[in-house]
Amino acid sequence: MSLFTQTHQVSLDTDCLFAESSVNSHSLLEGELLGIHGSELVAAAMSVAVADEIVKARNDEREYRRIVLKNSLEVLLISDPDTDKCAASMNVRVGYFSDPPGIEGLAHFLEHMLFFASEKYPLEDSFQKYITEHGGETNAFTSTEDTNYHFDVNADSFEEALDRFAQFFIHPLLSENAVEREIKAVDSENQKNLLSDARRLNQLRKHLSKDCHPFHKFGTGNRDSLDVRPKANGINIRDKLIKFYEENYSANLMNLVVYGKEPLDKLQTLVEKKFQDIRDTARSCFNISDQPLTLEHLQVLIRAVPICDDHMLKIEWPITPGIRHYKEIPSLYLGHLIGHEGEGSLFHILKKLGWAMSLWADEKGSNTDFSFFEVSVDLTDAGQEHMEDIVGLLFKYIHLIEHSGICKWILDEMAAISEMAFHYQDKTPPLGYSVGIASNMKIFPPRDWLVKSSLSSNFNPVLIRKVLGELSPTNCRIFWASKRFDGQTDLAEPWYGTAYSIERLMESSIKVKWIECAPDENVHLPVPNQFIASDMSLKNVPEKVKLPVLLRKSPFSVLWYKPDTLFSVPKASVKIRFRCPSACYSPEAELLTDIFTWLLSDYLNEYAYYAEVANLGYGICSTSSGFQVSVSGYNHKLRILLETVLKHIANFEVKPDRFSVIKERLLKNYQNFKFKEPWRHALYYCSSILYEHSWPMTEELEILMQLEPKDVSNFIPTMLSRAFLECFVAGNMDSHEAELIIKHVEDTFFVGPNPICKTLFPSQYSTGRVVKLDEGMSCFYSTKGLNPDNKSSALVHYIQTHQDDSSSNVKLQLLHLIAEQEAFHQLRSVEQLGYITTLARRNDCGVRGLQFIIQSTSKDPKEVDSRVEHFLRLFESKLYEMTNDEFKSKVNELIADKLEKFKNLWEECSFYWAEIYAGTFKFDRVEAEVSALRQLTHQELIDFFNEHIKVGAAKKKTLSLRVYGSLHTSEFTVERSETVGPHSMLIDDILRFKRSQPLYGSFTRGFSYMQSCRTGTVTTAEDSRE
Repeated sequence: MSLFTQTHQVSLDTDCLFAESSVNSHSLLEGELLGIHGSELVAAAMSVAVADEIVKARNDEREYRRIVLKNSLEVLLISDPDTDKCAASMNVRVGYFSDPPGIEGLAHFLEHMLFFASEKYPLEDSFQKYITEHGGETNAFTSTEDTNYHFDVNADSFEEALDRFAQFFIHPLLSENAVEREIKAVDSENQKNLLSDARRLNQLRKHLSKDCHPFHKFGTGNRDSLDVRPKANGINIRDKLIKFYEENYSANLMNLVVYGKEPLDKLQTLVEKKFQDIRDTARSCFNISDQPLTLEHLQVLIRAVPICDDHMLKIEWPITPGIRHYKEIPSLYLGHLIGHEGEGSLFHILKKLGWAMSLWADEKGSNTDFSFFEVSVDLTDAGQEHMEDIVGLLFKYIHLIEHSGICKWILDEMAAISEMAFHYQDKTPPLGYSVGIASNMKIFPPRDWLVKSSLSSNFNPVLIRKVLGELSPTNCRIFWASKRFDGQTDLAEPWYGTAYSIERLMESSIKVKWIECAPDENVHLPVPNQFIASDMSLKNVPEKVKLPVLLRKSPFSVLWYKPDTLFSVPKASVKIRFRCPSACYSPEAELLTDIFTWLLSDYLNEYAYYAEVANLGYGICSTSSGFQVSVSGYNHKLRILLETVLKHIANFEVKPDRFSVIKERLLKNYQNFKFKEPWRHALYYCSSILYEHSWPMTEELEILMQLEPKDVSNFIPTMLSRAFLECFVAGNMDSHEAELIIKHVEDTFFVGPNPICKTLFPSQYSTGRVVKLDEGMSCFYSTKGLNPDNKSSALVHYIQTHQDDSSSNVKLQLLHLIAEQEAFHQLRSVEQLGYITTLARRNDCGVRGLQFIIQSTSKDPKEVDSRVEHFLRLFESKLYEMTNDEFKSKVNELIADKLEKFKNLWEECSFYWAEIYAGTFKFDRVEAEVSALRQLTHQELIDFFNEHIKVGAAKKKTLSLRVYGSLHTSEFTVERSETVGPHSMLIDDILRFKRSQPLYGSFTRGFSYMQSCRTGTVTTAEDSRE
């Protein structure tokens, strides 16, 4: 795979310490120019409006304006009258490359500290509290040369949120007490990262560079770098923090994006008022004068020992930074070819040989000073034995690209796909959109802030050849990670402790022993892509269809249909859920179904990769009742791809060589589960206890180890022998076309003298059911962590409340809205239990509840559990004391959040498909819950809390999952020896506990639903709603 195939790309540096937002960064070849005219050119008193032409998509109705405040702060204003959420992103051109020597992580630590408080708003965590309570979210990340702060919020709360946000950069408090506590949070974040192979290898890359180069630095920081060593050297870390802020946080080094609902003039006035007081010290931008790697660091093979039992090969070359030539896209062109997965590609050959599971190729960590091109290969066990052959084949493919010449038709094809993606891009949430632009304002001229680096208007074969020439055997270094190197290394990276060794490679060995001796395979460049859409016309929809309708029904299937009436894009989505009772009746059946879906995706890859490149995607996954097929993207050639997928299902055969590879991958997935973070283990135990049909991972692993290809071959006809299909077609398709698609599906599987499938008997219509916990009981399951090397412990504290009901739903949602930030402040900021501390709502097949998720090294899970109950007692008082005005304000914020419009077709499809999948069919759920909220009283909310959540409530149902890390093994031993108190229940056998508990009823109607399809009594979405 290459970056070009990803329709939603993260536009942030890959070395970011924490980043969650992603944004569509495909761009156009020829776009519209957004001119700034008339009154917009009038310079305001506190800023200058700059007459830049910003290229924007044809379907983009938002207005843009670039201004520069008098303090040199550069701002992009975005006016979107249709938005429900407003957002802002401030990008500061200072990252961890600027950390002072010996104080690693200071820039990242400052990022944490700015969120705490300011002189104007001195209450700790008040910004986070305000944003959370007004329907928004906030975050930040620190990368090599940037720190980005961002938030979104309901539109009517934007002005105050923006004022609070601006104070980060005007007068932050950086109090002594907060400094001491937040060092623990940074250290907890680092502890969480220590067992991440991706981070370990990335830090090893940086460690093996010039000591004096900023690339060599450790950017996260930990207690040692921010507390222990500074104190030992007589350094006051708060003084250093303040100095770093004062020296580096200058308005001329900041880029701000403000995305609002108001007209541009009002947004400009608002920004001028809020941000004019940021200091401008005319600070120079961080500059790197040399390269991070010398000849000493090249032409070497680095063997490393990972945490997980995987084999990985990474070949890395220092290259000319692509950002210098973003209109010529040399690295994108090379990544597209080297990372291609179609027939004849490098990956296709490696896969055919059984040596690779995946391959990724593209530029990484680009800035204007230095950059790298990387090829990463996930190796199979067989591939681990052929590292030299794989590297040899890679260089043979690079040689093929060189001798084939730079193909203009390939660049033209890439440009056409990018132009189409830009003009028909989906509207994304304002937060991610703003972050993506702010992060790139320093890189691109204003004209290209929206199109970014995907604009490829210049054909420059000389430049591409130059970069291609840098991908040579003498200019690379090879990282090879495998558990098999354990005990064979002699060095250790200091921050993560990764064991490694270095071997110097001779040029003659690579050329003669590796390249010339590599297998002689028929590799070739991609062929022209037949999946590129050319018909972008929009279908005529006779009437505004607000909700999905039941368009077609038969004994074999039901078809729900929702045409696009909101977005006017030439895209569609088809989802088909195969309900196959034989797919889920046992752990073996569930596992065989998993293998079936993996093999299908594997077989389709060479063909469907071209569709993926052309932004037409598909997915095949197992479900709790069978499997699901999804196809989405441009509707022009969607049916071609769907029919190919269905043909592969109908004619499925097991290829023994591919079965072996898939089996190996699944075995490693099971075996590597123990290396995941403890909070994920706790969630796994929670689901294992709650779901009626959840099979123990240990049983599935035991079965998997014994499976052979014939087991899959024998199983698939049985699995497909009885089926019922639930289908949903949405987007730019008319009703006749939707019916024809599903008719074709039925003809493929249910029609003929020997049909593949027969319809289900009513008794076979399976339903998912959930364990009903005992009222007044606190159940808990305690266990040692699966990974003895992981110090962290984890707790999931789950409170089960009710089954799907509009009135109860909104009470739970409102309590969560009120309590979420309170919990974060108390449990993370004040008590510093751990970096991962969250309060979330949970929905298991319509059974609702709240869950606290906390991972900690400072406290054992039982103690954390007691702190959760302590918090609930504190919250109880605050809930009782809430004024009527405060209550109404919270209700209005939740209503505003619920009434937020869908941003794109995929959001709309996901919402309605969730209702179909769950069998609830509450397509008007939002309206029903808003109506319930408007009738809700403060006392009713208190009554709900007292009944379901209050500590000691007679009807409260609690389940605690406690995972003890290596730091708390003695506490685990103590807990196991203690007597269980009254109203508590120790779960020592999950299966036995589940068998002893009653189950909630299912929303999926089974027999009656199928009967209605057979007899034709279900006719509309309204009629089919319970």
